[in-house]
Amino acid sequence: MARVVVDAGICGFTTIIEVSKLSVQRVSVTIASNCEMVNKWGKQLDSVHWQNVLKFPGIFLFYQSAFQYIRHVTCPVPIAILEAIEVEVGIALPKDVIFRFETIKNK
Repeated sequence: MARVVVDAGICGFTTIIEVSKLSVQRVSVTIASNCEMVNKWGKQLDSVHWQNVLKFPGIFLFYQSAFQYIRHVTCPVPIAILEAIEVEVGIALPKDVIFRFETIKNK
């Protein structure tokens, strides 16, 4: 099982994503979040055909599904799910992703 914890930033919401391989083609996706929108979307995911969501046009359907529930288009949860799927099916290694904002002073 691949498990990812997402601290979404300024919204203050934390999401725990668990992805488990069910078969050669499918993974289960479980989401627990203190964000109501993410939880509602998570209930729709359940079993995912991972090869479809990691290529075109399936990736568009994946994001379309996400944004039927999530109103913040830069929410990091959808990409975290895709990363967890890649790790669980063995096409990527687990490594933290970090967005770091830096203040640059004007001269």
